[in-house]
Amino acid sequence: MSGIEWVVEAFGCSSQSLRDTAVLQNLFNSIIREMKLRPVGETQWHQFPGTGGITGLCLLAESHLACHTFPEHGSLCLNLFCCVPRAEWDFETVLRQLFDADSVAVRRLQRPYESKLKQVAGD
Repeated sequence: MSGIEWVVEAFGCSSQSLRDTAVLQNLFNSIIREMKLRPVGETQWHQFPGTGGITGLCLLAESHLACHTFPEHGSLCLNLFCCVPRAEWDFETVLRQLFDADSVAVRRLQRPYESKLKQVAGD
């Protein structure tokens, strides 16, 4: 058994959208609803003074959803970890729409819970 983690980076984003908590809340709400995730509390948001970048974290029964925005660099980093496999979600299209991103990179990582050596040995 293994979980799955998505590490997503968006570049060339609108700096204004990266400073807008409402846009990020919309993103989180869409991911949570469409992937049928289960938050265990309120999402926490922190907006930094100066650049106005935002950090968001939602604790999930499945693990977590987090983001960090960097308006001064036009970039957004998003991380979703689920303890059980989930269907793919179209991060690229949504981030291009919400943040006017020029490019989006999505890495999908299998997160095994046992060492491969243990699996081979049959323990």
